[in-house]
Amino acid sequence: MVTSPEVDRVTVLTSTTAAAGHLARICFKTGPPRHIGVELEWTVHDAVDPARPVEADRLRAALGPHSPRTLDSTSPASELRHGSSVTVEPGGQVEISTAPRTSIAALVAAADADTDQLAGRLSSAGLVLGGAGIDEHRPPRPMVETPRYLAMRRVFDRRGPAGRTMMYSTAGLQVCLDAGETDQLADRWAAAHAVGPPLLAAFANAGRHAGRPTGYASARMAAWLAIDPARTRPVWTPEQGDADPVAGWTAYVLAAPLLCLRDGPDWTPPAGVTFADWLDGALPRPPTTDDLDYHVSTLFPPVRPRGYLELRYLDAQPAGSWSVPVAVLAALFADPVATRAARAAAGLQSHRWSAAARHGLHDRGLAAAAADLLDLALAALPRLGLPAALHDEIDRAVRRRRDAAGRRHP
Repeated sequence: MVTSPEVDRVTVLTSTTAAAGHLARICFKTGPPRHIGVELEWTVHDAVDPARPVEADRLRAALGPHSPRTLDSTSPASELRHGSSVTVEPGGQVEISTAPRTSIAALVAAADADTDQLAGRLSSAGLVLGGAGIDEHRPPRPMVETPRYLAMRRVFDRRGPAGRTMMYSTAGLQVCLDAGETDQLADRWAAAHAVGPPLLAAFANAGRHAGRPTGYASARMAAWLAIDPARTRPVWTPEQGDADPVAGWTAYVLAAPLLCLRDGPDWTPPAGVTFADWLDGALPRPPTTDDLDYHVSTLFPPVRPRGYLELRYLDAQPAGSWSVPVAVLAALFADPVATRAARAAAGLQSHRWSAAARHGLHDRGLAAAAADLLDLALAALPRLGLPAALHDEIDRAVRRRRDAAGRRHP
């Protein structure tokens, strides 16, 4: 990703104009699109009885020096051998975040090696990584309790159980792409959203939760969408066309209610207070740039700008197959021509997030769009410069997905 320069964290914000200026500086870093990164997340299970709860002490011991400080306050939080950082989510899901790479081949090699290292440490403690986007065996159960997570749970509980499902049971695959040059930004932003529903459908992997079928192709994405539309709905919609991404994101951020207010031991905010309200004096003190940055970290749309574009809509994939959807996205964003073609191929399906979560490729319109996108990815795959063996492996896997999508729309 394009590295963000140092930004001021403590300036008091007194207007929406000042907030918008800060967001413009930190959320979209333009430049040549060269880098790609991934965040791989898994549920963690007892190797003998996957429905058995895993206690925090057991996971902490397994991770050792790689434990994040939310799990062990004395941990050095060491990176894995190839540079991936390790985090543990509220329900005990383990995630590795890679360093950005300039090629898919380098990314796959590093992420696979770090995944193997992580899996080896877990195996020594009798633990294994899950293979789905939602816990197939256990109901939601907290492991890590921090002021942030407690405030999140209290706010999400106001709307129902989906927040707890998301926090404690889901696992995703996040793909991170450079925002691109200034003249590419609007198209890459729109395309990153537009291809989301068809690709979510193509790679849906979260149909069973807590020992039962859910009726969804991606119960993970269904949970995210049900939490709070003000912070999980997509930022871009087809009606926006090529509208300014910075303006769209700024409006989204300011209109979203606060999720955490870091004043005192209880971070639960007053209900319904948005960041715009805070700027207008709704709370005893004015917000700072650091408060705005933290607020942004509590927003979870399918595509989130973090200097780069974080594509958050894919389910965790079965063991050994995460590189397939990542390569598909890399191919679709390999150059402006491919990106425009991908956006056009998504077409009328580009807003159908709920249908994709519910039906996956059983929806004919989504299946047709997915097939077209996978065809485009296959055509662009040679541009990624993959080693022959890796190219052939991914090519075969994409063709299998494309054939599955094709069978859904005869």
